[in-house]
Amino acid sequence: MPARGSARGLGALPTIAPLAKNAGNGLTLFLDPVAGIAGDMTIGALVDLGVPTAVVSEAIASLGLDGYRLDFGSRIHHGIVATAFDVHVEGDQPHRSYRDVRDILERAPLARGVRDRAERIFGKLAIAEARVHRATLDDVHFHEVGAVDALADVVGTAACLDYLGIERVLVAPLPMGRGFISAAHGRIPLPAPATVELLRGFPVVPVDFEGELVTPTGAAIVAALAKPSPQFPRSILERTGFGAGTKEWPDRPNVLRAILLREAVAAKTEALALIESNIDDASPEMLAHAVDRLLAAGALDAWLAPVTMKKGRCAIVLSALAPAGLASMLGELLLAETTAIGYRTHDVLRTELAREDVVVETPFGSVPMKAVRVRGTLRAKPESDVCRRLADTHGVPVRTVSDAAMAAFATTNA
Repeated sequence: MPARGSARGLGALPTIAPLAKNAGNGLTLFLDPVAGIAGDMTIGALVDLGVPTAVVSEAIASLGLDGYRLDFGSRIHHGIVATAFDVHVEGDQPHRSYRDVRDILERAPLARGVRDRAERIFGKLAIAEARVHRATLDDVHFHEVGAVDALADVVGTAACLDYLGIERVLVAPLPMGRGFISAAHGRIPLPAPATVELLRGFPVVPVDFEGELVTPTGAAIVAALAKPSPQFPRSILERTGFGAGTKEWPDRPNVLRAILLREAVAAKTEALALIESNIDDASPEMLAHAVDRLLAAGALDAWLAPVTMKKGRCAIVLSALAPAGLASMLGELLLAETTAIGYRTHDVLRTELAREDVVVETPFGSVPMKAVRVRGTLRAKPESDVCRRLADTHGVPVRTVSDAAMAAFATTNA
């Protein structure tokens, strides 16, 4: 439990193990601002995704701030049960400058990813406030966004994203309310001037009622960490969570939806024909030659596999994969080049990863690689024909050239 503040949990919410944080895990967080976005709604949505509440409370406790209590609970908006996160401030809070906030973050024993995200968010806030008030960054004083609740929202959000290992954040168009709100400088119009400044370049949509749907803290999270996305990216949906706002809106549930997506594998699927025959009376040399002839005639792949036929006879299955339009011609070729007296054809679907052109430099020369990308990670294998040619040229084993190519690839794509 935090030493300076306190936290109350919301019971038996399911939690998830931290996901791989290495580059290339392909994890995207898609923020769907059904009723806008605020710092507390963001943390609520991420906890609802399954981030343990301790991840949030321990990160906030590390700031060493006094006079707050954290509550994790739930609210129901239009039938949707969403996780609520509240920071209850006890007593007066100081008005901190941007420099004060930076000092707090630098002193706190935060993980690097958490600190970097939090500093980016507050940096965006400081720039927006400086523009609104025509001040320099060093002169910027945070009022509402410098209080402990805003610090908690920003650092808690950063801790959740670091825990999940998020690589990118996308956000759908943001609904913008209208009206006025009371702030440290008096009555200001909605959206707040800092919010408008922060959301430059992001698509927004109007609502037909008065109220603040996007707060400056929520806008700063978006501006610092997210890119606009009008629709879902092509991906695999992993998990979803809802973060609750406090007010009731007339035409929509007051929730922020967070959707965890994993990058879909870049692949194509095509209809092909599989031509094959069981052969028990051909020599190995004849079969090997038949494979070469089938490949030369347009088969995409061809192979031999041992089987046991009726009466215990040992045989070989000769198979060829080809575009459907070549099936008949390749079947005729199979009959001509082997002792087979028949063949069968199947319609099949083949899914193939998209290839990328990669060439690496080794002490023996340039080596092209067969490279594919899976969930953001590039993996490759050296072209064997080139490795053999370079090995012969330099009088070294093929393995030496292949290992050098893999080492160069690993260095280039580290």
